[in-house]
Amino acid sequence: MSPVIQLALAVGEPAAPPATGPARGPVPVPLTEAVAVAAAAREAGIAAIRLLDGVAAGHVLDPTVVAAYLAGLHDSSHTGLHDGLHDGLGYIAEVPTTHNAPYNTARRVLSLDRATGGLAGVALRAGGGDEVSQATAPDPRAAGPAARWTEYAHVLTRLWESFPRAALIGDQEAGVVVDDALVRPVGHEGAFYRVAGPLDGPSSAQGRPVVVADLGDLDVLDVTAVARSADVVVAGRERAAGADAALTEALRRAGRSREEVALLGRVEIAGHDLDPGDAATAAALAGELRDWAGEHRLDGFELVPIGGAGAVVAVVRALTPRLTGTPGSPADSRPLTLRAALGLPEPAAVAA
Repeated sequence: MSPVIQLALAVGEPAAPPATGPARGPVPVPLTEAVAVAAAAREAGIAAIRLLDGVAAGHVLDPTVVAAYLAGLHDSSHTGLHDGLHDGLGYIAEVPTTHNAPYNTARRVLSLDRATGGLAGVALRAGGGDEVSQATAPDPRAAGPAARWTEYAHVLTRLWESFPRAALIGDQEAGVVVDDALVRPVGHEGAFYRVAGPLDGPSSAQGRPVVVADLGDLDVLDVTAVARSADVVVAGRERAAGADAALTEALRRAGRSREEVALLGRVEIAGHDLDPGDAATAAALAGELRDWAGEHRLDGFELVPIGGAGAVVAVVRALTPRLTGTPGSPADSRPLTLRAALGLPEPAAVAA
């Protein structure tokens, strides 16, 4: 399988340029320009866009709102299950645990996943709690963003399985809409959260949305914390060495296999470093990245372009075909779900 490519993108309002030197980290692009970025990403064969929840270089819009907007744009030239302008392109919304109750996040992300036919996921960010959950927290003294992340992600996956698609009968003659026997309460009570469930709507075409864990998130997450629930793990250059072996062992302890999780290496790239007319530079960088991925057994890359919309598009168009080895436009043969695009198997049922 070709390397998986995920694009990190901030959508919103950029801050004033710094007095000295270029901006550090991703720069938000306006929503109108994000449309062009999404189109370029799809045409180049990007599996998904990870919409960032916050950056230093400006203010961002709510990632779930941006994802719904981009995924919902229509083009009459496309037909079938995915009839949006960017059909087949996945959207991963960053959501922090801070100020977001698990039940609300589960409903919001699953709604996006159903609307896109199974092309959505969540990049859960480690953080604090929320006012709703704190009022009923089983252990008010519980602390630690890594432990909170682990429990939060587990609650999400259980909620997404609480109302399976098979339960939606829709039998008009019998007068049966839902098979209640298949809809199961979650009944979760941990250190940080007490959640009864179930959700009030069925799961999506891909079983459940994809969960992305970032090992660079606040420098608090490690493979042990994310092994139980993560479908995708992102590691920067400083943490790539040994990540595959550590993740494999952590997954084994959690009763899972390495094949169930995609390990992506994060790569920050300044758009001005890739001149559209300089194919040699792009080819050399792509070769270096492929060697890096091979050395550390990475399944793909998370590209983090630094610059405005033009720089993002330049990185996507110059690097993606060279990294995947599929020159030209693979847009007409997109996988039907985000899990398929990421090379992930169908999810196994989550133990209570």
